[in-house]
Amino acid sequence: MTSTFYLKEPKSKKESLIYFSCYFKEEGKKFVYSTGENILPAHWSQENKTPLVKGKNKALNRGSIKTQLSRYERCFRNLRSRCIEMQEDFTSLLLKKAFDEEFKNAPTGKNIFFDAFDAFEEQKTKNKEWAKSTEKRYNNIQNLLISFEKDRGYKLNFNSINNNFHAEFTDYCMSEKKHINNTYSRNLGLFKTFMFWALENRYTYNEDFKKFRKKEKVITAQVALKQKDLEIILKHEYNSPKLERVRDIFVFACVTGLRFGELKLISNENIIDGYLHLKEEKGSEKEARTIPLNDLAMYILSKYDYKLPLIANQKHNEYIKEVFEKAGYNHFVEKITTRGKDVIRENVLFKDRISTHTSRRSFITMLKQNGKSDKLIMKITGHKDLKTLNQYYQVDDHAKKEAVESTFKIKFQNLKKEKQ
Repeated sequence: MTSTFYLKEPKSKKESLIYFSCYFKEEGKKFVYSTGENILPAHWSQENKTPLVKGKNKALNRGSIKTQLSRYERCFRNLRSRCIEMQEDFTSLLLKKAFDEEFKNAPTGKNIFFDAFDAFEEQKTKNKEWAKSTEKRYNNIQNLLISFEKDRGYKLNFNSINNNFHAEFTDYCMSEKKHINNTYSRNLGLFKTFMFWALENRYTYNEDFKKFRKKEKVITAQVALKQKDLEIILKHEYNSPKLERVRDIFVFACVTGLRFGELKLISNENIIDGYLHLKEEKGSEKEARTIPLNDLAMYILSKYDYKLPLIANQKHNEYIKEVFEKAGYNHFVEKITTRGKDVIRENVLFKDRISTHTSRRSFITMLKQNGKSDKLIMKITGHKDLKTLNQYYQVDDHAKKEAVESTFKIKFQNLKKEKQ
């Protein structure tokens, strides 16, 4: 017994459904089952009963269609072989049942793309696989896809995730949303994670997304503070208790290297002999770590009775800019970013480049510049690989100049005399 595929409307100018077919001789009936896949007849080989893979009429989504049709053939062969082995009758009802069970989630024209995204988020959340920050990232991706569909008029379904989608989505993110390379690449990576999940859970059999390539990551120079910067904002008298609290929390993070989300884990109970014993939420598989608390850190903790007066991260980011502005940081700095192949240079206020993450970056940079080993720093910060740690280390022009001058102490007074 053999199987084949054929088009429902082979002479149509529009896309036609592809049917699976075989003949049950003993039943005297032809078995027909819709694969749910569509293709233009011009892109279909009537001779080989498969999408065209060469020439000007080759199907754009030939890869995903061929993969899906192969699954029908494999299911058919496996069931028939099992029936022969078990000496059971191979019937049309048995084949229909097998197809229904195997392909019940296969797309059949209903757009289940965003339903699948909701199911993806729900599963990951219930399985406790994500931190709150990860949940937020995927919510943002879903909102971005919804905006893309609306603004570009590009109907999103699993069959439409192809090279054309990739081009449109890339252009939308960079041209309309003004995403730089790093932002775009992170978002595309999250999207592909969802697509791998959808493929694994049989929401789709389209594998075109595997070929989508991220933009090359560009290391963007960030702001890292020096010790004198911390001394300036500590010395400045703020008339606002709110700004003073924000300043204190920021400085505490600068001298401990803690992430903003970890600050809420501090209590009098987990401070022992001048060390903070911390089990971080981000990366629950990571071991607990101990963070040394210097005199300044202990002073700030005692000031607030070992419970830092935290506010929302977004609000903290707003107010910390005001903290630096009040302290006289009103100069401009150059910000260089990359969008596609374009290098974008713009002058921005120094204070606008300060955020909660500046504190952790400053902590690592100051320790590195002070000659502390990577291994020691990673034990404090909880980083597991050197590549990630080094992304936090910022080398400014002053550090470059100091390194060169302290290394090349070459006497050249004789040259001065010769010139005279």
